[in-house]
Amino acid sequence: MQTHFTEEDLKKPHIREADRVLRSCVHCGFCNATCPTYQLLGDERDGPRGRIYLMKEMLESQDDDDQVTEETRLHLDRCLTCLNCETTCPSGVEYHKLLDIGRAEIERRVPRKASDRALRYGLRKALVDPKRFQALLRLGQTFKPILPGELKSKLPPTPIDAGRRPAGETQDRQMLILEGCVQPSLSPNTNAATARVLDRLDIGLTPAPEAGCCGAIDYHLNAQEDGRDRIRANIDAWWPHVEAGAEAIVQTASGCGAFVKEYGEMLADDPDYAQKARHISELAKDLVEVLRNEDLDALEIEDERKLAFHCPCTLQHAQKLNGAVEDVLRRLGFSLTPVQDGHLCCGSAGTYSVTQPELATQLRDNKLDNLEAGNPEVIVTANIGCQTHLAGAGRTPVRHWIEIVDEALLPASANPPAAPRP
Repeated sequence: MQTHFTEEDLKKPHIREADRVLRSCVHCGFCNATCPTYQLLGDERDGPRGRIYLMKEMLESQDDDDQVTEETRLHLDRCLTCLNCETTCPSGVEYHKLLDIGRAEIERRVPRKASDRALRYGLRKALVDPKRFQALLRLGQTFKPILPGELKSKLPPTPIDAGRRPAGETQDRQMLILEGCVQPSLSPNTNAATARVLDRLDIGLTPAPEAGCCGAIDYHLNAQEDGRDRIRANIDAWWPHVEAGAEAIVQTASGCGAFVKEYGEMLADDPDYAQKARHISELAKDLVEVLRNEDLDALEIEDERKLAFHCPCTLQHAQKLNGAVEDVLRRLGFSLTPVQDGHLCCGSAGTYSVTQPELATQLRDNKLDNLEAGNPEVIVTANIGCQTHLAGAGRTPVRHWIEIVDEALLPASANPPAAPRP
């Protein structure tokens, strides 16, 4: 794709990056074939190719150009950032990098309405602090019977108790785990189950309480500097453990994992943190990346439930781990039902289910229809946002896949007596 930036424009780092991404696009349209919003709306501007043109026109225009309007923002806001288009693209266009630039630019040029700004600010402040979120969640559950229907549907059921969590200090192998911001309240059993399963594999799991939200919520709601500040705080919290020999930083929410793996890029220009950020990204592992490399025979499993696996976009498109969880579950002996159109987004997409509720609900219902086609007893997934969004429909139970593995573990076998010598 040809671009028409001036020499003065190209002195700006974000314009140089946009120019690089735009020039890699051959506007073939393959991306539209797998874009969830284009499939729903049928509008070229609600597919990746159309959004790329909108961003190109905006970035090439002057600040006072009246062509950059709320309508441009609407189409960028409707993007799920699911990255399905990047998986499909034969030219390797890094669409998400252009989208980050485009969203920041439209935010600068066309300020949002006060109500919209208040909603986004409220989401950032409510979600990123675990204690604040837990307090608000408890308040909402207390008054759930009198809440309006739409708001009531956003409140999840009472979570499963976390149960015993092994300390793990005695294990020779040590890994860190990101506790997350909303997951400790919405599904406290997820990380506890992870600790129990890894304990069976002689891996100790260490939380770093000072590490909070991964930074994705701030960053993707156009508070990018706040997001980078959270990245730096997490690096500071993890670094002593890294220096002590932690071999990985485990993520049980694929959305967080995808973002942590980009820390190196996010702070590439920060002289104080660039090297540390790259190393943190190298250590970041989705839980399935840990388990698939272990001897799974050490996990004795007994479970006859039929499962359907929902592969989050952040796992299959961002982290390129499509099929990895399914492979681990089959190796462990679980029965999985086939899922049609598994590449399409469920509509959760971080805060998308709140900012774009109508589209998110359509995508969720379509996804559940496909997941339930094989009559599974439980739907399992790998991201707390997807889990909460899908469960909000009140249909088939939705759990994190590691919880099902943990529940299916047989009691640890006693060490067999040594065979007598001949």
